[in-house]
Amino acid sequence: MPKDTSIKSILIIGSGPIIIGQACEFDYAGSQASLSLKDEGITVTIINSNPATIMTDKVIADNVYLLPLTCESIEKILNEQQIDAVLPTMGGQTALNLCIEADERGIWKKYGVKIVGVDIAAIEKTENREAFRQLMVDIGVGVATSKIANSFLEGKEAAQDIGFPLVIRPSYTLGGKGAGFVHKKEDFDAALSRGLQASPTHEVLVEQAVLGWKEYELELLRDNNDNVIIICSIENFDPMGIHTGDSITVAPAMTLSDRCYQEMRNQAIKMMRAIGNFAGGCNVQFSVNPANEEIIAIEINPRVSRSSALASKATGYPIAKIAAKLAIGYNLDEIENQITKTTSAYFEPTLDYVIVKIPRWNFDKFKGANRELGLTMKSVGEVMGIGRSFIEALQKACQSLEIGRAGLGADGRQSRNLEEIMHSLEKPSWDRLFHIYDAMSLGVPVESIRKATKIDRWFLNQIQDVVNMENELRRYSLNNIPEDFFFTLKQKGFSDTQISYILGNVTEEEVYQRRKALGIRRVYKMVDTCAAEFAAKTPYYYSTYEGENESIVSDRKKIIVLGSGPNRIGQGIEFDYSCVHGLLAAKESGFEAIMVNCNPETVSTDFNMADKLYFEPVYWEHVREIIDLEQPEGVIVQLGGQTALKMAEKLSQHGIKIIGTDFNDMDIAEDRGRFSDLLKDLDIPYPKYGVAESAEEALKVAHEVGYPVLVRPSYVLGGQGMSIVINDEDLEKAVVNLLKNLPGNRVLIDHFLDRAAETESDSIHDGDDVHIIGMMEHIEPAGIHSGDSFSVLPPFDLSDTVIEQMEQYTEKIARALNVRGLLNIQFAVKNDKVYVIEANPRASRTVPFIAKAYDVPYINIAAKVMLGVAKLKDFTIERKLWGYAIKEPIFSFDKFPEVNKELGPEMKSTGEAIRFIPNLQDPYFRHLYKEKSMYLSK
Repeated sequence: MPKDTSIKSILIIGSGPIIIGQACEFDYAGSQASLSLKDEGITVTIINSNPATIMTDKVIADNVYLLPLTCESIEKILNEQQIDAVLPTMGGQTALNLCIEADERGIWKKYGVKIVGVDIAAIEKTENREAFRQLMVDIGVGVATSKIANSFLEGKEAAQDIGFPLVIRPSYTLGGKGAGFVHKKEDFDAALSRGLQASPTHEVLVEQAVLGWKEYELELLRDNNDNVIIICSIENFDPMGIHTGDSITVAPAMTLSDRCYQEMRNQAIKMMRAIGNFAGGCNVQFSVNPANEEIIAIEINPRVSRSSALASKATGYPIAKIAAKLAIGYNLDEIENQITKTTSAYFEPTLDYVIVKIPRWNFDKFKGANRELGLTMKSVGEVMGIGRSFIEALQKACQSLEIGRAGLGADGRQSRNLEEIMHSLEKPSWDRLFHIYDAMSLGVPVESIRKATKIDRWFLNQIQDVVNMENELRRYSLNNIPEDFFFTLKQKGFSDTQISYILGNVTEEEVYQRRKALGIRRVYKMVDTCAAEFAAKTPYYYSTYEGENESIVSDRKKIIVLGSGPNRIGQGIEFDYSCVHGLLAAKESGFEAIMVNCNPETVSTDFNMADKLYFEPVYWEHVREIIDLEQPEGVIVQLGGQTALKMAEKLSQHGIKIIGTDFNDMDIAEDRGRFSDLLKDLDIPYPKYGVAESAEEALKVAHEVGYPVLVRPSYVLGGQGMSIVINDEDLEKAVVNLLKNLPGNRVLIDHFLDRAAETESDSIHDGDDVHIIGMMEHIEPAGIHSGDSFSVLPPFDLSDTVIEQMEQYTEKIARALNVRGLLNIQFAVKNDKVYVIEANPRASRTVPFIAKAYDVPYINIAAKVMLGVAKLKDFTIERKLWGYAIKEPIFSFDKFPEVNKELGPEMKSTGEAIRFIPNLQDPYFRHLYKEKSMYLSK
């Protein structure tokens, strides 16, 4: 069936701010869907309150409404725009829930809007735990023994019938909110209460716990002709009991027998057909008993999911893009295959490589949090490694995590404490993977580890092979490693850093030079989705060690953009937004734009966003070899947050051109001593400070600058490790703690300007002119991290004198640091005197917000300035803000009920929303202003 020509305009509902359990994978889906529908000549309108994402940018949709996700906002849009259909499957649970609410209120009917991509009945069947259970029974699909409960009494009766251990799963929640295991009767009441409260309908499923069973996911697509294809099978490395968002996952499934896989496929197709008559994407989760391969269904989601983004990047099959076309009536055989451009989308991808996803956690931001993993998702982001083997992909994923690991082990970060390791194996936390390796290094047998973890023996044997290879390598020195063994080490994902660590007396550089001399070089393979059966046209690559290199280098001038790696607190989707605009600006300026990143959730790693995508760790060894191959004009590090900036020194040392501000000037801003000297020369006030390398020195400095003091390490993002200290005892503790976690790092001690107002400016400098993008005033006082503050654009309470000082200091610093491109400066204002706290010559968290509020493509302008192809005077900049815009931080404290909700200099918010107000009499603003100091802590 060709497309439905009655649909001329579509509303896509976004997922709102980033929270744990619902991250930028939905912005990726929404962006893909929007571009896919625009290709069909359909007018696309997006509603989403998240200013940090590329999804709410004019390059993605025809109309963007940055409004709260409420029925009132939906009505406002429907009154202003002619909307024929709504697509709610791209915005996670938030979008589905809003779609249901608008349907119940009769809004879609009133405005003649049809729902596409899913039907309401399907949502109801899948989200209502009892309806889903009954449907599975009716169609003959196995489910765990369970009972529904709407009250304490029903819950207790269910528990009595089922027996312990059991699981409590609330209806209509996301990211496992309120779910949990109950192992013994004494813990049941508290768990039941949590579940009933978490469910918007106050309903839970009390279910038999299938602990230790294996967990799998299938990603499906179905069209109007009832054709169903399986895009990808995903196996959880971790057994049942850990939320799939917190599990290490592998694609394709590694330990499934063919019989079991075929049965799972049949059941998934049967389930998708049973939930409703709609065309679109679907995610199905199964559990398999390892003893007899009995299969039970866990859940089905009639929308794109976290795993859809992963599956899209894993296979190169753009699920959201195709799902959007299916939603408007096309069938699979009528859509072009995006990879080959010669076959249809009615095919199932075949992988000749392995994908490993590892979640990224931020427990360090939530002091006192329960770190044990379970049914409630706790990770804030994820990375994906691609390799020819499971172990190569696993090691690459470990290098991508931004936690200082050089691979799975062999990097000086191992634990030797057997008691701690064995506890970690039985009670999984974020570092269990590394502890499996540590246990094997200490000689713990594979079978003992399997019993403790319930992880399939095949995976454990793979890790044991790595440990064996490490022991084998110890027999050699760098110059006598047999060439074939050296080659095998690299094929198994060992980094040069790991090899140098194991050998013990050589540097990473020496290992690199030795293997280069032996001709052991990385080659690049195409992610082609069809195991090379058809010629692929996608410029999408991963590295491995083999004979043939499939990445053909063009003779065009190239620019490499380094991405920001996994999302985490302090470095989120706003840097991905910047990277996408950097790519677009480079393309518009006539360069071949090359992206390097390892985050499967983002738009920057979409295979048609850059001219060439390398899905690789943003890790020196990998970046270096891509640069060796491509020989770019230069590398952009300003847009990828701290991840990319950390590369600047190495790039500079190796004579590789950094586009924009050079390394030495960036380092002045990062190095507190050098920066303060610069401020002194420029006659710009700054808080008194000192630098200490021990607790004794810290006490001396604190007494000189005066309490309260702000204690922090150098070179960190998101205020990591910062605290406000008011006495000697607390100072000693804070400094000892920092030096223990960051050995070799100097600690900065600044006088803390108590009760000061905090403000910031973002600007662009092109070498001649400085343009201030925007100035923002924080509602909360200084002491709460800028990422956790409600901030107002333009400032609401600063005198003309203060604004003038901020403008002058911005211009002076931009010129003194030779900035080319972006600069963010944080100020503290006390008694009308402006102090400079810090300067960051890079894209900041606030630039996307300001660009959206003023409706000016600032990153595009800054990127062209950095590339040297334009000056500020070449652009006509017109701001279009009526009233004020407020940046609202969004927190995920509900995932950590045991953590205090206090705020301080270390950032804790996971996302942000934008709220427009007409004036300062607005009740929303007045409420915020009244509570501004309430959560300030140390």
